[in-house]
Amino acid sequence: MAVLVLGGTGFVGRHVTRQLAAAGPGVTVFHRGETTPPLPDGVATIHGSRDDRAALRSALDAAAPEVVVDAIAYTEAQAATLADLAAGRTDRLVALSSGDVYRQYDGLRGQSEAPPDPVPLTEDAPLRASRYPYRGAQIDFPYADDYDKILVEEQLRAGPVPATILRLPMVYGPGDPQGRVAGVLDRLRVSDGPLVLGEQQARWRTSRGYVENVAAAIVRAVVDPTAAGRTYNLGEPDALPEATWLRRIAAAAGLEASFERRPDAQVDGAPPFDWAYDPAPDTRRPRTELGVAEPIVHAEALSRTLADTSPP
Repeated sequence: MAVLVLGGTGFVGRHVTRQLAAAGPGVTVFHRGETTPPLPDGVATIHGSRDDRAALRSALDAAAPEVVVDAIAYTEAQAATLADLAAGRTDRLVALSSGDVYRQYDGLRGQSEAPPDPVPLTEDAPLRASRYPYRGAQIDFPYADDYDKILVEEQLRAGPVPATILRLPMVYGPGDPQGRVAGVLDRLRVSDGPLVLGEQQARWRTSRGYVENVAAAIVRAVVDPTAAGRTYNLGEPDALPEATWLRRIAAAAGLEASFERRPDAQVDGAPPFDWAYDPAPDTRRPRTELGVAEPIVHAEALSRTLADTSPP
């Protein structure tokens, strides 16, 4: 199967590229050339910016893909360009989206007057009423002001080529640029006593996924034509409460950690979140429709992640 991966060298993309290459020949990666991880033999590379319409069109023509995997669609304009250029150049699109599309995410940030939606959130759960969730935020991300996965999804669904939308969880693993496990370890190591959690924070659940498992789910959506036109929540089958997640990391790292729960309002330095809004997704659809499963069990996933985390 001929597959073109847009942004196939990043944290998630490189694992998708490797697993696609293992499944068969015909994989081409289109990226800027700023990150150059080793890719499997036989994977073709094309350098260019996906914001350059002519370069993207040339990449599509050169790769002649049956499926395009877009790992770096962040803005409405990017998605609109791909949807337009894809017509007559590929049979299907597979786009990586995010769980931040749900209304629950607005509630978590204190930007929704709606009560918490029932969890786990299915793919048909209400979406955010707001747009551009990171506009004006002081984050080191070039597309922060125009980022919105809701608008990305809308553009791709409206295009002439069938699109599969994959809403990703919080992805962790070796090389995680956001340090989701490393950050927890830092908190545990510097704590002079019990790690204090708010009562609701301790029970708060979100979606997580080990990077190789998430990549395997993405590949299932690529190789299975029945995924065309469908939307899927990806992530581990059990959305762990925050306290359980922290305890598992501590145990896997061999740390003697203890935890103390207090009313959320009494927790100093806590993020300004409303922990009543759990963004835990329902991940049954990709499991039943596509046969998605985790090839790496949770204990091994944490072990591999911790092996990549340097001690202080």
